[in-house]
Amino acid sequence: MGDKKDNLPAEKKRRNKFPGYIFHFLSFLALMIITGAVIQGFSLFTRAPDIVPESTGFESNYAIFALEIPESLEFAGEPVPMENFDVWESFDRELLVNTYWQSQTLLFIKRANRYFPVIEPILKEYGIPDDFKYLALAESGLTNARSPAGAIGFWQFLAGTARDYGLEVNEEVDERYHIEKSTVAACRFLIESYTNYKSWTMAAASYNAGRRGMNNQINIQKESDYYNLLLNEETQRYIFRILAIKEILEQPAKYGFHVQEKDLYPPISWIEVEVDVKVENFADFSKEFNTNYKMLKYLNPWLRQPYLTNRRGRTYLIKLPAENARIRAEYFRDDEPGEEPDSIDG
Repeated sequence: MGDKKDNLPAEKKRRNKFPGYIFHFLSFLALMIITGAVIQGFSLFTRAPDIVPESTGFESNYAIFALEIPESLEFAGEPVPMENFDVWESFDRELLVNTYWQSQTLLFIKRANRYFPVIEPILKEYGIPDDFKYLALAESGLTNARSPAGAIGFWQFLAGTARDYGLEVNEEVDERYHIEKSTVAACRFLIESYTNYKSWTMAAASYNAGRRGMNNQINIQKESDYYNLLLNEETQRYIFRILAIKEILEQPAKYGFHVQEKDLYPPISWIEVEVDVKVENFADFSKEFNTNYKMLKYLNPWLRQPYLTNRRGRTYLIKLPAENARIRAEYFRDDEPGEEPDSIDG
């Protein structure tokens, strides 16, 4: 028995085939449209760089550039061998990082105006090159930072090293937070390192790695020039970070930092009160000098508790804001003739 389709009239057969032609045509047309769309979409990602949409303003005002590297640099009067490709690239890295980490570098510029005037005369007094103020900035950002290893303060001393260089460190008093005293301790360390290495660059590197670590590498590599030593990454970057910060802070506008005088953090004026007795409560103490506990602790972060037992009877100089401090003479007046007060409790 034959197929039923073969028994249909020829006209009906033609009518049945016509929709098939339309289907194939529409399928082909859809395929062409999809292919065109894909090609168009691909071209959006592969178009030449100079074919861009009309600027909305942001694109034309914001640009990131590679930075021009100075032909010559020096640290503490010692030349940096910029002709060495690894030295050039190491400095380039730190200059890029510190230029384009704009918020951090702006804070560096602002804080430097407050704290460099405190650090600079101490460096000068001890014969330390002025460039070492940038070491303090690189160490801590000019904040009383605490590292994961327990290094503290502007100069990032560990407790043992701090005690070795004359700083008091205990639960009540931690002079690593004392900017002047910790700067003196840093100077003493750097003088010893310079005496050992006869190089300020190596003295700075030893501040980061420690003299033992530097001496080990000198012995292993039979090399005493910082720029020729292979060191751990942190110390390898250390001098270049200091150099980059110095370069930017000495020429901020060159690197896109436009800071007005009013934007800078001003130095703070203070007076010092000599205290050689017990202080029961620093909140009460501060109010007697027409200030508050917060401001007292801001100026004296080395006071780690809200009291001072002072069992050894040491003499401390406590800073108070000069503009509103009111010196109370009775604090330092004998309770009775020949006797000193045994505490200050407000």
